[in-house]
Amino acid sequence: MWFSTRRSRSTEEGGDERKSRLFARATPVFNADQVDGLNEGPVATPVQELQDVDGFIARTEAKIVHSGNRACFIPKLDEIHMPPREAFTGSASSTPSEAYYSTLLHELTHWTALPHRCDRDLSGRFGTEAYAMEELVAELGAAFLCAELGIAVEPRADHAQYLAHWLNVLKADKRAIFTAASKAGEAVSFLQRREAPITSPMA
Repeated sequence: MWFSTRRSRSTEEGGDERKSRLFARATPVFNADQVDGLNEGPVATPVQELQDVDGFIARTEAKIVHSGNRACFIPKLDEIHMPPREAFTGSASSTPSEAYYSTLLHELTHWTALPHRCDRDLSGRFGTEAYAMEELVAELGAAFLCAELGIAVEPRADHAQYLAHWLNVLKADKRAIFTAASKAGEAVSFLQRREAPITSPMA
């Protein structure tokens, strides 16, 4: 139900007074089950669990919390937050599995930035060069890991678009991509070495 106003006009004693009245209008709403022939569209394909990739991620001992609708790394908590797997539906350039795992590997690369890991600058705010550099590092790290772990058989368009965006922010720095690639390589090497627990000085 929604509300509207209707104007009425009075010409008594030659006046031209306009008044507004509030009235209710009911609008029928149907459940999809009540509509014959409704095309509900294709059923979403669930994220396929990749045991080798899940094993690799588990060995890092990163704390991963599945809740909410945002993917992010929270440095103060040293936690990666991810939406539930079923929230990933894929796109024209990614399957649901590629979307889920590449997002998680992006955040896992951010996870390596703390001082007792790879010691990168996480102080930058959105729009700053420091923020753009860390995003480049994380996306390159995700791309390297996707290739290493066999998640995508060829370079994905969304990786390229994401990288192009942050390179544009850093267009004044001609060495930005080389610096980011070097830092991403360090992050990937760190993750690959995580076969045994490493005691955190923050614990």
